[in-house]
Amino acid sequence: MAEASSLAQKIIARAAGLASVRVGEIVTCQVDLAMFHDSSGPRRLKPMLEELGSQIWDKSKVVLVMDHYVPERDDAARSIVRLARDWALQQKLPHVYDSQGICHIVVAQHGHVRPGMFCVGGDSHSPTGGAFGAYMFGIGSTEMLGVVVTGELWLRVPQTIAMHWSGTLASGVCAKDMMLFMIHRFGMNGANYQALEFTGSAVRALSMPERMTLCNMGAEMGAQAALVAPDAVTRQWLEQTGTVQDLAALDWAALQSDHASFDVQHDFDASTLSPQLAAPHSPAHGVAIADHAATRIDIAYIGACTGAKLDDLRFAAQVLQGRKLAAGVQLLVAPASLRDKAQAEREGTLQVLTDAGATVLPSACGACAGYGDSFAGGQTVISSTARNFRGRMGPPDTQVFLASAYTVAASALRGYITDPRTVLP
Repeated sequence: MAEASSLAQKIIARAAGLASVRVGEIVTCQVDLAMFHDSSGPRRLKPMLEELGSQIWDKSKVVLVMDHYVPERDDAARSIVRLARDWALQQKLPHVYDSQGICHIVVAQHGHVRPGMFCVGGDSHSPTGGAFGAYMFGIGSTEMLGVVVTGELWLRVPQTIAMHWSGTLASGVCAKDMMLFMIHRFGMNGANYQALEFTGSAVRALSMPERMTLCNMGAEMGAQAALVAPDAVTRQWLEQTGTVQDLAALDWAALQSDHASFDVQHDFDASTLSPQLAAPHSPAHGVAIADHAATRIDIAYIGACTGAKLDDLRFAAQVLQGRKLAAGVQLLVAPASLRDKAQAEREGTLQVLTDAGATVLPSACGACAGYGDSFAGGQTVISSTARNFRGRMGPPDTQVFLASAYTVAASALRGYITDPRTVLP
């Protein structure tokens, strides 16, 4: 009888051309997709490729996204983005997305990540692709050089840690709260560069954008990759976004973890989860919202690949429908992609936010990455982003709290950190 394998092991085995792999085994995998952006890509890869005299192994498997330094705010940004654009033209790259949104969202929305793929990205939040049942993780520029030249990458087969969520999330509670809870409980190295798989009825009930939030913040738990096994929700989302190629040929039933294949499993009841809050200066610094009920805010920020997808914008609109921001508070909204922004405009979600007093920013990494957009010293910010490290989104004395879009919007409404359940209609 064949040994039970997790979804992560099955994808790695396929990429390595093996029938199966075991935890701890070192294998060489064929890469299905290599993604990088204006910060991690051409400005680092171009000189190294030229020095080696090497070419890209398969341009159809490379995706370049301009999202970190756009819109260009200074000469340094203009130089970096110009280099990326020129290199993309020189290389005749077929998949280039310039100022279309944040890389992790854009690659998914344009059909580049599909179930069963083995993918790498030049960004730490690359595990986002695991929401589609792909094995995707972030690598540095030196490793990316090897991938771009050879199309291969070695790795040590990780353990799979199951995060099993039963029950049903309450109104005003979402995937961001699930992740902040887990990061607080296990710490930022809780996954120890292993693979996470999110399972259970509460996970199956999540939309694709919400599953992307779970996998995205696997990085904040120290995971190499984070996955949700593909199902009907996955297939429907891919079909709706125009991704139909290869779906019929997939063995969907095989793209599931075998029974008893998890090395570790942790169980949670989603019905007991309340809105979560991470205080400065770590995503693991979980605190009770009630303990900060008197903490006034200057800025509420809904942005980043973690917290500004269409669902996040809808969460904020639920709170702010027919209401106005508190005096003296700025609500800044940077939709994760132009597609999400356009849909939010069509359905009236964005109008709700702007009627409340929100300012809409470009669809880019923005303040989360700290390039061009950042906050002033001494300001208190509540943000739907993934990280609140000291100095990341402003000077060292900028105080950044992390929360869901629900909580960010509720706090903007009241002017101080607020449990969204107290203001939801």
